[in-house]
Formats: sequence, structure tokens, C-alpha cells
Amino acid sequence: MSIHATVAAVTEKIAVRSRAYRRAYLHRLDTARHQGVQRGTLSCTNLAHGFAAFPANDKLQLKQMKSPSVAIVSAYNDMLSAHQPFERFPPLIRDAVRAAGGVAQFAGGTPAMCDGITQGQAGMELSLFSRDTIAMATAVALSHNMFDAVVYLGVCDKIVPGLLIGALHFGHLPAVFIPAGPMTSGLSNPEKSRIRQLYAQGKIGRVELLEAEAQSYHDPGTCTFYGTANSNQMLMDVMGLHLPGAAFVTPNTPLRDALTQASARRAVEISTQGAEYTPVGHVVDEKAIVNAIVALLATGGSTNHTLHLVAIARAAGIVIDWNDFAALSTVVPLLARIYPNGEADINHFHAAGGTPFIIRELLDAGILHEDVTTVLGRGLRAHCTEPFLGNEGVVWQSAPAASGSLEVLRPAAAPFSPEGGLRLLTGNLGRAVVKVSAVKPQHRVVEAPALVFDSQDAFMQAFEAGRLQRDFIAVLRFQGPRANGMPELHALTPALGSLQDAGFHVGLVTDGRMSGASGKVPAAIHVTPEVLGGGPLGRVQDGDLIRLDAEAGMLQALVPAAQWDARAPVVADLSPNEVGMGRELFAMFRRTVGMAEEGAATFGLPPLLAGDYEHSSLGTGGQPFNDEDTQVNERTSS
Repeated sequence: MSIHATVAAVTEKIAVRSRAYRRAYLHRLDTARHQGVQRGTLSCTNLAHGFAAFPANDKLQLKQMKSPSVAIVSAYNDMLSAHQPFERFPPLIRDAVRAAGGVAQFAGGTPAMCDGITQGQAGMELSLFSRDTIAMATAVALSHNMFDAVVYLGVCDKIVPGLLIGALHFGHLPAVFIPAGPMTSGLSNPEKSRIRQLYAQGKIGRVELLEAEAQSYHDPGTCTFYGTANSNQMLMDVMGLHLPGAAFVTPNTPLRDALTQASARRAVEISTQGAEYTPVGHVVDEKAIVNAIVALLATGGSTNHTLHLVAIARAAGIVIDWNDFAALSTVVPLLARIYPNGEADINHFHAAGGTPFIIRELLDAGILHEDVTTVLGRGLRAHCTEPFLGNEGVVWQSAPAASGSLEVLRPAAAPFSPEGGLRLLTGNLGRAVVKVSAVKPQHRVVEAPALVFDSQDAFMQAFEAGRLQRDFIAVLRFQGPRANGMPELHALTPALGSLQDAGFHVGLVTDGRMSGASGKVPAAIHVTPEVLGGGPLGRVQDGDLIRLDAEAGMLQALVPAAQWDARAPVVADLSPNEVGMGRELFAMFRRTVGMAEEGAATFGLPPLLAGDYEHSSLGTGGQPFNDEDTQVNERTSS
């Protein structure tokens, strides 16, 4: 099947736009690779430190400079359900690597925080920045230069993007990502949502709410709704960084353990000493990034990836922006309905055919690039298979020919929608994204007076006082990465949902995030530039008529131009966001972070090679990238 013309055109634009940065990145990758084992660059003193505590046989192998050393970088902690299963993984990995002729070394751990726990709390202001912190922790783990391949253990929201960003800064090292899998299904997602709205309306108390939440989140593994954590796993499958179909096998099962062992063996096989050396910097190329965007759109995945994929791409010297998401969304069909875009959870999706079915359908429709490198080294078609437990470990079989449930998963020839689940909004309020896959068509256009708030608490106080029983668009400002770290704003979801259910026309416009749990209320999020960066959202006043039109892609304050231009920038006291709960330690992130459309990243693109600056096509001033712009943005290329 030939590739769709729009997918091909977007990929080509990305490649041209990124050429100088990608060239510099690949040059750095090639320079970092060492012939022979990577630890061969170390002095005897360095090396002795690196294996001092190891068993005699492993130590001998490391001394002989022949066998590969596989690093384990893990986000394990036992408080978070998604990461608790990783406690068991290192022994499984060590044994599998040893049997394959190598040595596995636990290189280091990274932070792993849960947005579900910090939601609505001060700690949430560290959440987005934890992604780049995880990337930095990954770099520290790998800085010992002992390793020939790496296995990465991570699942949730900022953790997988952070691990992958870190991995790409060591792009000469092969990488296999190993997930933990989702928890078993608990209380249904629609019932959980109903109970949350009852609590928001004051009709039930905290005891009833806590019992429902405990029935929902009840087991080891990821949350079962299709938020950022499970979107991460979908993308790792589609980018070829997992073994095929690894994403959604539940934890602590024989198949999950067998997949972990198979992943460890594969890391040995693709190491520098293996027969199929496959550095992660070559796996993640322009086509892989486009495939990730396509899969995100086709499944109604998390809006957080309009930040994370941009940041991941730039770590590999690839420049993408929201125009690319928007162009692809017009031709990518929506094939999945998983909560909050439907009633099913991720286990139902997996049982219906899961990622192997999605990959095959999109490949057959010409919407995914097949000719990519994966950890299998055989192109993406090899990932249209699902794992089963055989007599001697994992065996793979072809994805099912038909969906197991057309209410959850559909073929490309009969999608839920002919377009993807994300839209780009533009207008005099800036640029924003809106997730429409969960929003009914009758709610996708809202024109109503603005009610301006500077915090979630201020909004909730107005809701609880009964002052929001009306048509309105909530404008929640000072929620961008520079202002307060761009926390997710899910405390607003039950309140807005109950107002919409009561018949009011409501919407949300914010420079903050709603992420993978974005629900049935239209929300223009990630508004760029953010208010603290001079964004026009700071000019909005109570009563201004706002049009949020997800069908036409419009985000507009319907205010006379002269009146709009005459308004002075708003000023706010943000000092409460700067201290407490560790926030003062992250001041450097708030000072240096880029715009949302640049990935809200604190790191730059690869430094260009000599002679390439004049050919760079990165736009200036934090504006969206323009394929005709030949100026260099010194800040983001530094």
C-alpha cells in the first residue's frame, strides 16, 4: 500500500525543516559510538569501580571486554500502582541477559510522580517539569559509559517521554522499552464519572467518593482509562520501541514476565556486540515521529502528547509543530473508543484487538509508514502481531482479522470518524489544541461570555457558591509552564460536566493542561503564547464574548480591534506558585522553559554543525515553525 499523500507531504516537510538539526544529531550519535564494548573507553580504575560489587562470573565477563553490558534504567517505586510491578523486573532481566551472553547492570532510577495523586495539589506544579528531570536522571544513569544497550522501565505520564528524551541524548545506545501493563478492570469508567459529578454537586459525601475511587484504582498496573499513561504505551508500540503487542498485558502474569525476558534478550541482540546493532537514535526518525502522531490521532489519545512528542522529536533533532498534528488529523480516521472517548477501558480495547489491529489497519490504509526501523529491525509490519505464551516463552500470532468489538475498535474502512481526535484552534487568543473525540458534535461550538479566573480554586469557589449556573466560557489564565509549571486542571472537569449536563453552554480556554482525561466539555488548552509570555489571553475581561469553534478551528475574542489592542497586559502576583512543596527547586525550569508548541522543553535542539546555521529553517520568537522561514532561533538552538 502506497503512503497517503498528506502523510507523505507532512513527513517531507518535517524532514526538510529538520535537516540541519537531524544531521547534527546523527553526527553526534556516530561520534559517541565506540568500536567494541563501550566500557573499553574507560581506564582500569574507572572500570574497576564499575563492576566492584558484581558476582564473580559477571565480573569476569565485564573484565574480558567481549560481552555486552545492558543497563537497566527504572522508574520503580511501590507507591504508584503502574510502577510497583517493576520491583520484580531486574532479576528477570539479569537472568535473561546472562543467558543471552551478556551482563545486566541496574544503572539508575528516575523519579516517577503520579498526576492522579497530585491532581489539584501544589505538587502538581512539578509534574510537567518532572519529564525533563527524568531525562536528566536518565543521563546521569548512563553517564558512566559502561553500557552497550539499555532497557527502560517506565509507564506513566511524564515518565516514558522523559526516559525517551534521555535515551535519545544517548542515541548511539540501542534501547528497548519494557512496560508493566494495565491493572485489571474495576469500577466502570462511566460509573466513576457519574459518582464524581454527584460529589461535585454535593449530592454524596467524601466516604462514598473514596469508596468508588478505590474500586476504580484497585490493583498493580496503570489506570485503565485512555489517558497519557496508556497513550504512552500505544506510542511505544507504534514507534517500534516495544516488542510487538507488549503494551497492554497485565502485570504479574506469566505472559508479562515472558515478555520482559524476551525484551531483555532482544536488547543483547541489538547491542553493539549483537548481530543487529540498532541504536535508538536511528529508530526514532521523522517517519517514526509521524507514525506516533498518526496513532495518537487514530485512537483519541492524550493531548499531553502535543507537548511530549514535540519534545521527544527535538531530542532527536526533528522539528515538528501543531500544524503537523492538524494536517494529519484531517486524514487519520478515529478507530478506537476508549474512555474518556467511550465507555470501554484499555483492557476491553486490548481484548478487541489492541495495538496490533490498529497498526495493521493503518498500514493497510496507507496512513502509517511501514519502512521504519524498530527494535525487531524488520519494519513496522512485523508489529502487526500479538503475543501469546508458548511452551518455551513468547510466541507471536497475526493480529485478529476482525475487531472483537465494533463498539471499541473499528477497521479503517468503517471508522468512528473520518478525522482524528485533535484539532488546532487559532485566532486573536493565540494557538491552542482541543480534543474533540470525547466531545459530542452539538457541544463543539460555544459562543458565550467569558468568566476570567486566575486559579482552579477561584473557579471552584464560584461553582460551589452557585454563581456559574449560566452559559459561559471559563478563561483560566496563568496556568502555563512559566507561570506555575502548567499543572493539569482536572478538578474542573466534574463541575463543567455537570453544568453542561444541566443544559448550559460551557467551555474552557486556558494556557494550562487537561491532558489524557480531557472529557466531554470543549476545552481549548495549551494556549500559546501563555499569559506570562505575553499571550493575548491576558487581555480577556469578564463579559467578553468568546467563540470556541472546534469545527472551524477558531479561538476568538469577539471584541472590537481598537478596544482589544488598547488593553494593557494583565499583572498577577504569582509568588504563591514559587515556594512550598519543592517548587523553589524548580525555579530554573520556569525561567528557561519554552512555549507549549515547542514542547514546553527546557533543552534545545542539537547544536548545528559548522556551516549549517544559514540553512536552518527554525522560526523565530517562539512562533509556529514556518517551512519558508530561514532564520535561526538562537534560544532553541543553543
